[in-house]
Amino acid sequence: MDTKLLELLVCPVTKGPLDYDREKQELVSRSARLAYPVRDGLPVMLEVEARPLSDEELGL
Repeated sequence: MDTKLLELLVCPVTKGPLDYDREKQELVSRSARLAYPVRDGLPVMLEVEARPLSDEELGL
C-alpha cells in the first residue's frame, strides 16, 4: 500500500484515520470498528464490504 495514498484515505463512516494491516490486506478503522479489504492493491472503501472488528482484534 502506497504510504501517500494511505495518508489521503479516511474511513467513509467516521472520516477518521486508517491503519494498514499488510498481513490481512485490510485498512482498519479503529473508530468505526471496521476493516476494509484491499483487493489487487486497491482499497474497497464501501461499508457493505467491510468486516466488523472484534474487541480482541482491537486490543480491548
